[in-house]
Amino acid sequence: MTSANPEVSPLVAAQHRAMPFTRLTDCGMDPADARRLLTDTATGTPWQEAAAALADEQLSRAGRARDEGHLVTARQAFRFASAALMFAQMACQSDTDEKRELYTRHTGVTAALAPDLERVEIPHRAGTLTGWLCLPASGAPRATVIVWGGLSGWGAAYLPVARAYTARGLACVLAEGPGQGESRLRHGLYVDERVTEGFARFVDFAEADTRLRGPIGIQGISFGGLFAAHLAAADPRVAAVVVNGAPAVPAVPEFRTAREQMAAVVGTDDPDRVAEVMDALRFDPDKHRVSCPLLLLHGGLDPLARYADQEPFLRAADHQTSALRVWADGEHTLYNHAAERDALTGDWFTDRLARRHSTPKG
Repeated sequence: MTSANPEVSPLVAAQHRAMPFTRLTDCGMDPADARRLLTDTATGTPWQEAAAALADEQLSRAGRARDEGHLVTARQAFRFASAALMFAQMACQSDTDEKRELYTRHTGVTAALAPDLERVEIPHRAGTLTGWLCLPASGAPRATVIVWGGLSGWGAAYLPVARAYTARGLACVLAEGPGQGESRLRHGLYVDERVTEGFARFVDFAEADTRLRGPIGIQGISFGGLFAAHLAAADPRVAAVVVNGAPAVPAVPEFRTAREQMAAVVGTDDPDRVAEVMDALRFDPDKHRVSCPLLLLHGGLDPLARYADQEPFLRAADHQTSALRVWADGEHTLYNHAAERDALTGDWFTDRLARRHSTPKG
């Protein structure tokens, strides 16, 4: 569902393009809330206000359910509230006080989902990298997958992905790397030429946690797929990698909102500095070789990452262990095929990490 009203402002039209119904539900919003958010914003309610109001309603629902002893219902409502606040902060492209406040609320609500997930905090440079650890309910994890997003969707936005993986016996770390989430908004860590070092710290974390035995896979969603490919090429500890909707050669994007998001992740309004960092992050398949299995996902209707933009990742990998899956009608990062996408990647990681390795217990 998107706004077809010709009288909506250019800002609202851009918000509806960037956050369509399929993306809202893919990242965990209640479908009824997602429809209401699009309707309310099309008729004049500011995006942040509409999304935060929906979160407040879900929090009230969660409190009532918890007081009555209906803990499953309470957790569901907390998840819906967490997603609504994630999308509320997305309306702020720059790191304003409002954005920080909304993201802090999102993080606090997400923490209420414990013990289903645990907070992750990892020292890095002069700050702290943050994220969430989700463990399978059925015993020791068979392997671990680290998942991260790109310019605007971070951490707990991918709780539905984590649920697909933990259901298969895999641990999942939802990472907020440099330029993302609280790592950026609270701790001042941004994307630069050495951003791969920041994402590698989550591999360090997985190796150090005695509960997380077995191989480690990584998955980068949207622009984060570029960081995943770089890490897979640089770090032999990565046993499998999924790239979904990323450009191999990043450039200052056509869409204004994406340009502003890119400046925010680099931490500067200087377009020359942004271009310098993007140029340093170009993925060259002749220089950056990926030796572990690689799965590339592509949506034929993706306006942000064409197949030609992603194809270099395949050329960097071994053709005998790499794979490509294309949905001809797929939107960006395959919002509109979320359940099938997560089942596919969950099974792919299981086959390459859990079934082909001996995982010690205890």
